[in-house]
Amino acid sequence: MLSKLKHYDFTLLITPILLTAFGILMIYSASMVVAVVSDGLESTYYMYRQLQWFIIGLIAFLFCTFFPYKKYQKLIKIIVIGIIVLLVAVMLFGDARNNAKSWISIGPLNLQPSEIAKIGIIMYLASVYSNKQSYINNFNRGVLPPLILTGFIVGLVVLQPDIGTASIIFLIACSIIFSSGIHFKHLFGLIAIGLIVLAIAIPSMVTDERISRFTGAYAPFESPKDDGYHLIQSYVAIGVGGLTGEGLGQSVQKLGYLYGPHTDFIISIIAEELGFFGVIIVISLLAAIVLRGIFIARKCQDSFGALLAIGISSMVGIQAFINLGSASGILPITGVTLPFVSYGGSSLLVLLASVGILNNIAMTVKKKELTQPPNDKTKQPINRTFVGGRKWSS
Repeated sequence: MLSKLKHYDFTLLITPILLTAFGILMIYSASMVVAVVSDGLESTYYMYRQLQWFIIGLIAFLFCTFFPYKKYQKLIKIIVIGIIVLLVAVMLFGDARNNAKSWISIGPLNLQPSEIAKIGIIMYLASVYSNKQSYINNFNRGVLPPLILTGFIVGLVVLQPDIGTASIIFLIACSIIFSSGIHFKHLFGLIAIGLIVLAIAIPSMVTDERISRFTGAYAPFESPKDDGYHLIQSYVAIGVGGLTGEGLGQSVQKLGYLYGPHTDFIISIIAEELGFFGVIIVISLLAAIVLRGIFIARKCQDSFGALLAIGISSMVGIQAFINLGSASGILPITGVTLPFVSYGGSSLLVLLASVGILNNIAMTVKKKELTQPPNDKTKQPINRTFVGGRKWSS
C-alpha cells in the first residue's frame, strides 16, 4: 500500500474530499429550515444523510483507487446487464418523487439507478471504442452498434422521466465518441441523425411543464409569481451575496423562498452566504478535477484508460455546467445536482467511485512513466483525437 502512495495523484484525492466536506457544511446551512418547517425533520437530517453517503462513497473511492481499471473491461457485459435490470426495476417498483420514478429503496438507503448508468455507459463506450480502434472509421461496424445500446439506456432514463440525467448520459456519450478518433464525416453524420431523432421525439416530449421551464429560464420576469419564480429567487440570492456574501448561515432565500436550496440551487445559497469568491472557489475545484482528468487522458498510453478518463471528466464537467446554468438562467431548470456539493447520495457515491477510477488511471500512468526508459517513446497504436494529441484519421 505504501509503495503505491508515491504514484498517487493527490489532486484527485484532496479536491473531491474538500468539495464533499464543503458540500456537507453547505447542505446543513441550506437545509436546516427546510428540514424542520417543510419536512418535519430534525435540522441536521439532510446533513447526516449526506455524511452517511460520504462514508459509503469514501469506501468506494478507496476501492476504485486501488482496483486495476483494466479489469473493468472483463466485467462490461455484467455491468451493462446490471444497469438495464436496475433501470427496468425502477420503472416497475421504484418510488416516485417530483413527478419522476427514479429511486429504488434498499433498506434505509434510496438508490437512483440512473446515476449508476452514467459510469456504466462510460465504461461500456470506453471499452467498445478502444477495441474498435483498428476499424473506427468503418461507420456501420465501428461506430454505430454501441450507439444502439446507448440510445436504449438513454430511452429508459427518459421514460422515468428524468430528462436532466438522460441529457448528461447523452452528452457523455458524445464526448467519448468525439474522442475515439472517428472520421469527421461520420461525426457530422451522427449529428444529423441526432437532429432527426430529436425532431421526431420533441413533439411527444413537449408538455406544459417542460414549456414552463423554458419560459421560466429565458423570460422569468414575464411570470414572476409562476414560471419564473424559482429563477428570480436564485437571482436575488446571487445578487444579495455580492463579492463576499452575507456570512455562513445568514441566507434569507433558504427560508422558504428558494426551492431546493440544498439540492438544485445550492450554488445560489453559496453565492448569498459566501459571495462571488465562494462560488469561484467551488467552480475552480470542479475545474481542477475536469482538467486533471483530461491531462491524465492525454498521458495515458492505453486507449481504454484514456477514453475512461475522458468520460469521467466529461461527466463532472457536464453535470456542473448544467447545474450552474440552471441556477443562473443560462439553461432551463432540470433538477441536476452540483457534483460533490449538492444533497444526493447516489450522485455522491457514483462521483467518488468515478474519481477513484480516475485516480487509478493516473497511478498507472505515473508508474509507467517512472519505470519506462527515458528514450522509450513507444505508445500503444490507437486512433483517437485530442486524447492522445494525434490528428484525425483520413
